[in-house]
Amino acid sequence: MLSTTGPPHRPAWQNEFLQRHRLNKTYLAESLKWFAPLTSVFAKHQNSTHRPILVALNGCQGSGKTTVVDFLCTHLAKVHAVHAVALSLDDFYLTVGQRRALAASVHPLLITRGVPGTHDMALLHQTLNALLDTERREPVAIPRFNKAEDDRYPPSGWDRINTPVQIVLLEGWCLGALPQHSDLLLQPLNTLEQNEDPEGRWREYSNTILDTEFRALYARVDQWIMLQAPSFDCVFQWRQEQERKLAASLPSQRTNTLMDDPALHRFIQHYERITRQCLSALPERVNHLFKLTEQREVSAYQHRTDLDGLT
Repeated sequence: MLSTTGPPHRPAWQNEFLQRHRLNKTYLAESLKWFAPLTSVFAKHQNSTHRPILVALNGCQGSGKTTVVDFLCTHLAKVHAVHAVALSLDDFYLTVGQRRALAASVHPLLITRGVPGTHDMALLHQTLNALLDTERREPVAIPRFNKAEDDRYPPSGWDRINTPVQIVLLEGWCLGALPQHSDLLLQPLNTLEQNEDPEGRWREYSNTILDTEFRALYARVDQWIMLQAPSFDCVFQWRQEQERKLAASLPSQRTNTLMDDPALHRFIQHYERITRQCLSALPERVNHLFKLTEQREVSAYQHRTDLDGLT
């Protein structure tokens, strides 16, 4: 349990951030070192454009995306007086009913949330349109997804943004992924693809969504960040930690909906093809690259200013 009090010299917002995520002061020191400088870059960029900007963050499952964007939003507010909003691609999954319909009409694997094709991209664009609208006067509803129930919360459980927004930070495991050539889709990558998608219809469908709906999303992004894992091998361990953290937050009678290790091994195979592609191809196409160790610590940072969107 973290102490509710911090050193006298530490701002209150930093203690609140640590308590919110149950983190120790080492994480804060690393965040101030590696991620705080980004807030100056984003604040300056937003000020120069005279409009709200969209920042996208890629990172594989369990890499710490949610915590990083919350730190950035908090730092922007407290240090730069910039109102930023964090969005997660996970909150825009299709409802379980919509995924059941896709599973019946396209491919059974689409019942499982995760890959492109299982997101409500129209709802995402609708939300971004409202948040980035400089003339907006009405509150914006932010969808929320209940992973324990594998379904979207009803609108009554969504957040509301009432004030103007200057920066939107959108994080997602597959953001930045581009479609693969059709020849690369022919060979199954793992046992899930081999046994449950032998004809490649599931991966072809997802690839088509990347080529159409995700490209349209990428065209809106002003700055790109990537948290690069050392390899795909980290995903199981990191995702396992997420599952256990979720279990600890739920009443004991509701933990039966969570995944054991065999189920988790199968689950991450849904993500393997696109995650491997991102780890290989995306580092050269982002503005801000953070290389992570197996312990999810930042080992290096690269900044590129010669990029004009993903290609």
